[in-house]
Amino acid sequence: MAKYYNNILETIGNTPLVKLNKIVENVPATVLAKVETTNPGNSVKDRMALKMIEDAEARGDLKPGSTIIECTSGNTGMGIAIAGVVKGYKCIFTTSDKQSKEKIDMLRAVGAEVIVCPTNVGPEDPKSYYSVAERLNKEIPNSYWCNQYDNLSNRQVHYESTGPEIWEQTEGKITHFVVGVGTGGTVSGVGKYLKEKNPNIKIWGIDTYGSVFKKYHETGEFDHNEIYPYITEGIGEDIIPENVDFGIIDYFEKVTDKDAAVATRELARKEGILVGNSAGSAVAGINQLADKLTKDDLVVVLFHDHASRYVGKMFNDDWMRDRGFLDDAMTVKDIIAHKSAKSFYSVGVEQTVKEALQLMKSNDISQMPVMEGEKMVGSISENQVLTAILENPLKNSDEKVSTIMVGPFPVVDEDLPVTKLNHYIDKKNSAVIAKDKANVNYIITKYDIIQAMA
Repeated sequence: MAKYYNNILETIGNTPLVKLNKIVENVPATVLAKVETTNPGNSVKDRMALKMIEDAEARGDLKPGSTIIECTSGNTGMGIAIAGVVKGYKCIFTTSDKQSKEKIDMLRAVGAEVIVCPTNVGPEDPKSYYSVAERLNKEIPNSYWCNQYDNLSNRQVHYESTGPEIWEQTEGKITHFVVGVGTGGTVSGVGKYLKEKNPNIKIWGIDTYGSVFKKYHETGEFDHNEIYPYITEGIGEDIIPENVDFGIIDYFEKVTDKDAAVATRELARKEGILVGNSAGSAVAGINQLADKLTKDDLVVVLFHDHASRYVGKMFNDDWMRDRGFLDDAMTVKDIIAHKSAKSFYSVGVEQTVKEALQLMKSNDISQMPVMEGEKMVGSISENQVLTAILENPLKNSDEKVSTIMVGPFPVVDEDLPVTKLNHYIDKKNSAVIAKDKANVNYIITKYDIIQAMA
């Protein structure tokens, strides 16, 4: 008999657990990622989106012809929109203007109406995406506002599905659960289930600077001074959602926007895992907390959503560079690529100063390594050559290069960030020698660096 699902909603859940390697190489524990991108909407939010709708239907809050309204950073909206398509509901979503264009475009692609609201306003402001959703719910007949922040179906679905999956997949050996906290449904639902199984399991929430969670958890104080705009998407809040069960969470770790963005890209480059901004934040948090872990620990970190939501942001070099997140982005390899003349010229240790000057002049170069066979034994610059010849043209022109050379140029790898070159190029060294993967030599001068960065 053919095996198939009756609709796409039946594919939600049962997501894989994948071991992380290079990106957590300094973490003594085993770190496993619960990769939620295999859900049909490519995010963990599919779970609670369907649960909120089904519970609303059971209560009679949603009826045929109803309009679903929700304030969303994009992923919950996608889960609701997919369910809306299958079940026949119209969807209207409010979101903030810091969300990626890809998220907004995808919501519209599945037939939803999207209203973009300003980020830099308080939740009580009538222009905030919370307030606009609440107002639309009052104005539109036969509408239902899911309100993922305070709708406890959100955390219940993680108690019923995500938590049990993690427990079974780790055979009950999990010691730490780490996840970015936004609405609080995932951390609270999973945390409750795991702690019922083993009260010693630690639940760590990842927060961002500009959010109130960490201080509120530690002091009980809602500090408005903690609130300011931030770039990281999907985690942190300027409100306290009812879904956040602070009694379940053992510790909050804050991660900067930059560290989150950089780690998001590194997950793709080091692990081949294409996930979103909150995943990067969670991994950065684990690395920051490495000294709290041991080799016997088994950490599960949940990856909320897919990298496709962030193609124009964290995965765009210009966007990253504009925000100062790519200060180490350019490498020596990039400088080599920019060089118009890639030929490698050198002078033999037995050649004369005059021959060295002619070689420099004919090839329009200012410095060269001095070779003895295949070995670099020194270096010369045009200043040294000219000084020697001007002091005694007849004598010094015929002297060997070895009489005026200084130490050899430093040798660097092509993957070295440009910002690290200042450790090598200085008053003493006017250039470096770069080796590529094929062991081919290139000379990198101050002029080459300026040209590449201009």
